[in-house]
Amino acid sequence: MSATLTAAAVFEEHIQKSRFLARAWPIDSVESAMTHVADCEREEASHHCYAYRIGQQYRFHDANEPAGTAGRPILQAIDGQGMDRVLVVVTRWFGGIKLGAGGLVRAYGGAAAECLRRAPRRELVAMHGLPVSAAFAFENALRQIVVEFHGQIVDERYDASGFACMIVLPASDSARCAQRLRDASRGQASIGDAVAVDS
Repeated sequence: MSATLTAAAVFEEHIQKSRFLARAWPIDSVESAMTHVADCEREEASHHCYAYRIGQQYRFHDANEPAGTAGRPILQAIDGQGMDRVLVVVTRWFGGIKLGAGGLVRAYGGAAAECLRRAPRRELVAMHGLPVSAAFAFENALRQIVVEFHGQIVDERYDASGFACMIVLPASDSARCAQRLRDASRGQASIGDAVAVDS
């Protein structure tokens, strides 16, 4: 199971007179990632290296450090801790001593990993949306069942025949919830197929 951050995090260390400042954010889109990167790049520094992962989408950037010595180790730190929907920017202020390729990999990857280790996080739970429609008589029972399964009702609509909504709940509970809804409505509720939704 993967996790994401609940808030931004910062970690700083000095290695061979260079200052490394690692910053991590929870993100939900490439646009939000690049906004944070652009904000960091306004600071005067030698390098602003970064990586992000959003599901299967990822990107890393070495920011003029030797290829493979900064962005990829940051991404490996993200993946190594099972993180998703996360951006890490490691900014370096060069202190005059060259670290070599191995030293850069350890510095960038280590700063990113330590920043993420200290960051507040939450598990990402796979969520399903369950489309439901039923007569008004079953609305209260449906709402109670949704609470039992720690779900929430979204996209409510009413018409002359009753109401319709989408129930968002943990994917692991969707089949049991659907069965409880069928039982509570004596088979009269219409329940569509569960669809994956963002958690």
